[in-house]
Amino acid sequence: MRTRSLSLLILCVSLLFSCSKSPDADKSESAIADEAPKRLKVSLELVDNNYQNQARSRSVLTLTNTGDEDLPATGWKLFFNGGTPAPFDSAVANVTLFNGDLHYISPGPTFKALPPGQSTRLEVLAGKIRNKTDFPGGFYLVLDKDPEQAFPVEVAINSGKIFEKSDRSLAETLFTENQKIQAIPEDQLPTVFPTPVSYQKQGTPFVLTDQVVIAAEKEFKPEAEFLATALTPILGTKLVLQEQGSGKAIFLQQKAGLGAEAYELTVNQDGIRLAATTRAGMFYGIQSLQTLIPAPALSGKTGPVTIPGVVVADAPRFAYRALMVDIARNFQPKAEILKVLDVMALYKLNTFHFHFSEDEGWRVEMPSLPELTEVGAKRAHTTDERKNLIPSYGSGPSTSNTSGTGFYSKADFVEILKYARDRHIDVIPEIESPGHARAAIKAMDARYEKLLKAGNKAEAERYLLRDVADKSVYRSVQGWNDNVINVSLPSTYTFMERVVDDLRAMYKEADAPLKTIHFGGDEVPEGVWQKSPAVQKLMAGNSAVKTTDDLWYYYFGKINQIVKSRGLFLSGWEEIGLKKVTQNGKVTWVPNKAFSSENFRVNVWKNSPGSGAEDLAYRMANAGYKVILTGVTHMYLDLAYNPSSEEPGQYWGGYVDIDKPFSFIPYNYLRNLKDDFTRKRIAPSLIKSREAITEAGKANLVGIEAPLWSETNRTPQQFEYKLLPKLLAVAERAWAKDPAWAREKDDAKSDQLYNQAWSEFVHVVGKREFPRLDVFAGGYQYRIPAVGAKVSNGKVAANVQFPGLIIRYTTDGTEPTAKSAVYREPVAQTGTVKFKAFTAAGRAGQTVTITK
Repeated sequence: MRTRSLSLLILCVSLLFSCSKSPDADKSESAIADEAPKRLKVSLELVDNNYQNQARSRSVLTLTNTGDEDLPATGWKLFFNGGTPAPFDSAVANVTLFNGDLHYISPGPTFKALPPGQSTRLEVLAGKIRNKTDFPGGFYLVLDKDPEQAFPVEVAINSGKIFEKSDRSLAETLFTENQKIQAIPEDQLPTVFPTPVSYQKQGTPFVLTDQVVIAAEKEFKPEAEFLATALTPILGTKLVLQEQGSGKAIFLQQKAGLGAEAYELTVNQDGIRLAATTRAGMFYGIQSLQTLIPAPALSGKTGPVTIPGVVVADAPRFAYRALMVDIARNFQPKAEILKVLDVMALYKLNTFHFHFSEDEGWRVEMPSLPELTEVGAKRAHTTDERKNLIPSYGSGPSTSNTSGTGFYSKADFVEILKYARDRHIDVIPEIESPGHARAAIKAMDARYEKLLKAGNKAEAERYLLRDVADKSVYRSVQGWNDNVINVSLPSTYTFMERVVDDLRAMYKEADAPLKTIHFGGDEVPEGVWQKSPAVQKLMAGNSAVKTTDDLWYYYFGKINQIVKSRGLFLSGWEEIGLKKVTQNGKVTWVPNKAFSSENFRVNVWKNSPGSGAEDLAYRMANAGYKVILTGVTHMYLDLAYNPSSEEPGQYWGGYVDIDKPFSFIPYNYLRNLKDDFTRKRIAPSLIKSREAITEAGKANLVGIEAPLWSETNRTPQQFEYKLLPKLLAVAERAWAKDPAWAREKDDAKSDQLYNQAWSEFVHVVGKREFPRLDVFAGGYQYRIPAVGAKVSNGKVAANVQFPGLIIRYTTDGTEPTAKSAVYREPVAQTGTVKFKAFTAAGRAGQTVTITK
């Protein structure tokens, strides 16, 4: 899929020594919140990250018995999430893959019982650790004598000084990068964001008071109501709405001939005038007006608000501007989704791709199939999965107080749809299939078992998603051996029709637009369906299905008919429009001509340098597919910002800081693909034979989408940290016109123009948008970058990515706080110097430590 699980890869375990007295407890990095007694505590210390000069790590895993009974010599399993190891045996302990990313350690024949209060240490050899994401999590203990009882295990992780050198090198790199940022006077920064097509300052400002009225033509009454509500906390009262107005007012007027989402905005001393042809255009004009309001005014009634005089004429570059949120792997509460929609609307994104179904969870109630959430929305320790799924991504043994469990009721989902509708955001639901569908498969298995036991075989099989006689063997990229729907079964399509119709009914109740449904379509592993009797029967009776590869086109052909018959079109990941072929003796994927005229809309994410698929988005657009640019190199918000050991997030597709989406060139992204470590453009020889976008192909590039996958997002704070501020760069690139630096053919001149634009952008974000995000919609926990630092002539110089942030430091080894000294000039280095960047509100980023 668009993701990879790259956590701890355990290779072997051996006993170092046992029955030592328990060491003092390290402060736990994370602890499973559960009321069950804690029988065991685990600490993991990384002691070598270049074991035998190889890309391997060596850690010491200490097990401490915190219960009042012996941990027996046999008959227990210590479960954890992380990695994709191959099972192996050892005399002391075994590590076994259970399923997905869930593994367990069990005692070997020489393991000795561990008395209460004592410890044993195991040596762990693993793949190289890059950041905190690579460590395992979600530990819990199960005794064989009571296999349904799970004991949560407290975990502490200590990486010591392993990353000191690499983190310092990164600090120096960041310092050099930040030095390129030019100083720009605040009065030269545009006050509308994202950058409008045309922007001019003019005249005197308008003073907004509670005496101003909103005069809106009848067509724009909903938008006038939205504006009045948005201004209420600022002014302390709701402005009066009128159809006609005079004097100092905010006028919402219809003007023919503007684009579908275009608007005009004029602010002067006499009033504010917004003009648009459509309601959507008017809404975006209102959002621009909101960005003109100084951030301090958002925190409460401050009296009259001064809004600068401007003349703006604006329209988006792309009609499709999207954020994809995965709430299947780790759930987020409804309130968080509403906050996401608020910030999307503020920055003029108009499509919310709702990834609610996955291997690890189904998160929206389907009235016709309650098992999807009764079983598929819960994760906890279990032996049969008829009541819930097994733990994943560190969700732990219990369904309580965990992001592994949760779903949106029908009423919740309808509320989300209405909230999005009122903000002119289309919601695209995703039914992951045929792979990444384990939650649905297990839920329908539970339904099958229940009805079969009741003697109703026909009804039991009605929505079954697997061939019960299938003996196929496979393993998905994320480690599952049972996560692919069997596409030869008629019941599969009965299920899909039922879910589609339940979704349509909820959209209708919400009076929300539904144009397409996303059906996933990616990462089906080798080996599926090969030993399925149902598949063999289909192949015997259908001459178009000669191999299991042909089932791909069979499946999406039938799904396409289901959605077309309901007035919808089909969306999916790139694989839905690809076909396996053999070229020069090598199996590869090429655009499938059979579907190129079917109005498929495909998210193309593969474009990593050296993959051979750098140009896949262009090849598919040139072949006739409607393409959404979703490249992993620039748009994957869940990837770690940089290689810091403390930076959370995966990195299988590289690193994505806010500069990545900002630097994206939609019609020529091959030009500035960069190496994440050298920060230089990749060698032209790597992509010299790649296909460029044609003029006809450009018409098929419908827009930009940024996915936020959730493997490492267990809390709203972790979620928002990865979402923001990257989303602002996505919004800028999706809305603003093609910048001058992207059009300039000379690389040196392009770099100069880029640096000017980048400097302006980071000033806007740091000085205007960060203060706004501190208070807008209740405030967001956006990421505050780590400080760049470099030693020169015995002094430590520091800088930061976003002007407006405050650098504070200490020289006595303590952590900088909001009261520490403010950095104004290089600091004499006499020992350890610690830096942190702070917002005006007092929140801080990561600590950067420079030791002499």
